[in-house]
Amino acid sequence: MELSEQPPLHFDPQQLDGFRIGVTSDRRSGDLIDAFERRGAKVTHAPTLRIANSQQEGPLMHDTARLIAARPDLLLATTGYGVRRWFEVADAAGLGQDLLDSLAETDVLVRGPKARGGIRAAGLNDSGMSDEETTASLISKVLAEYPRGLTIAIQVHGFTDEQQLDRLRAAGHEVITVAPYRWIALDDTDERVQKLVEAICTRQLDCVTFTSAPSVHALFAAAEGMGVYPQLISALSTSVVTAAVGPVTAVPLTAAGIAPLQPTRFRMGALIRLVCEHLDERGAVHLETVQGPIVLRGTRLDVVLIGAAPRRIHLPPSALAIFRTLLGARGSVVSRDELVAALGSATLGPAPDDHAMEVSLGRLRQIIGVPGLVSTVVKRGYRLAT
Repeated sequence: MELSEQPPLHFDPQQLDGFRIGVTSDRRSGDLIDAFERRGAKVTHAPTLRIANSQQEGPLMHDTARLIAARPDLLLATTGYGVRRWFEVADAAGLGQDLLDSLAETDVLVRGPKARGGIRAAGLNDSGMSDEETTASLISKVLAEYPRGLTIAIQVHGFTDEQQLDRLRAAGHEVITVAPYRWIALDDTDERVQKLVEAICTRQLDCVTFTSAPSVHALFAAAEGMGVYPQLISALSTSVVTAAVGPVTAVPLTAAGIAPLQPTRFRMGALIRLVCEHLDERGAVHLETVQGPIVLRGTRLDVVLIGAAPRRIHLPPSALAIFRTLLGARGSVVSRDELVAALGSATLGPAPDDHAMEVSLGRLRQIIGVPGLVSTVVKRGYRLAT
């Protein structure tokens, strides 16, 4: 991981204090979690899928033996982890040297820099890289630059993209796949994904990160199974920011009408930097009030009273839902019905009523402790005093 490639300027251990981030990845999730928590964020980790390594005696060795016998004309390497895992398993099975020998005259194309690193670590050299660091662009490169009728081996990652393999077969190529690992769903005893879905739907997260398209599909499937898919999509389209490591990961999000953040470089370090900068710069909502300036950063409310020391207050879910709606009105009046609806968006349980809203509003005023900041407009509703 290139966490040290582009470190955020002026590192602030409280840069993300108040913000809540969901991490959906399995492998190397610790890097994401550590980076966000070191900056003060509260992280919810719920891997929607996990990686299962292929075993030596399973299909991986069968496919490797087939590849060795075929001596392919072209090898397509898609992930650094997959290439390293493949050669490690081949070595352990006593096929490492045979595999290298079978690829001695083979052209190797890589999907991106990490796959190139894996190929070079195995003692091979590549002949080129895809233009967009995607499997689709890698296949397009083959179709544009190589003759028909070749034997092509491809190291697939996580799951097999048959649509791309069919493009090769349609051009008369024989395709041999090797899958050093695959994505599998978590079992029913793991409740983390369900809790993540609930947190998204009730706006208890500010951002959710994705590092693979299958993890997005798995999250959507979990929401459908819980009967809250529309609420999930609504939250991810409005209140909860999504961040995808690259365009392939972003595809199912954009297909659902969601516009995710995407770094210009498809690397974990770049994703971390982008999320930090976005939440720090755009996730904070500022408003000048008669009592002084206030800033809402996730759950954290910064209050600077005139003539008093600054205060930092962390708002609980119901108070946050109401305050966020009042803040969004920028001093305009918000009706009781609007505040009840806002409170309802913070729960998947029974719809709240006027009494529940009044209790939450009273609690909000008590927590803030600034008389007159949240004012009542008789027969109309409530507003922040600006």
